[in-house]
Amino acid sequence: MAESATKEPLLKLNFLSHGTLESVDLEASRKFYEEFLGLEVIRTSPISLLIRLGGNNTIAVVENKKKPEMPLLNHNGFDVVTQEEVDAAYETIVEHGESWGVHKLTKPALQHGTYSFFFWDADDNCWEILTNPEGGYSWLFDGGDKEGRGHLDKNFERPGASAAE
Repeated sequence: MAESATKEPLLKLNFLSHGTLESVDLEASRKFYEEFLGLEVIRTSPISLLIRLGGNNTIAVVENKKKPEMPLLNHNGFDVVTQEEVDAAYETIVEHGESWGVHKLTKPALQHGTYSFFFWDADDNCWEILTNPEGGYSWLFDGGDKEGRGHLDKNFERPGASAAE
């Protein structure tokens, strides 16, 4: 069993600031991020971008002409409030995604305690669009460690509604 989270950490860190994605074509990726996904984008160097949406956490996008496909478990998520918004996003991707290089689109479903679907972009990065309250998964920290199946249980209580709805 892991040691208690109340023990003083060895490192004294302040903020989980960013993650990293790879891109085969930064200019095409920038256009996709801005015009399709609606992200805020800045160029940070000849081989990198920085993207964000709705907060201070950012994702660096670094050029790699030989990048592999991102595994599903390494996906990045976009939150919406309702299942109807998930369905609307799905329909938009069905209608327009192919022209943007979107592929491997899954159908919306109740999974891991939320309603969501996945897709891969032209850079083979995996994305999820899901229902989540404001602040994303941060509300899970309020209840501490979960027992049993935790947020994977279809009857898991979520703020404002249960995932089984």
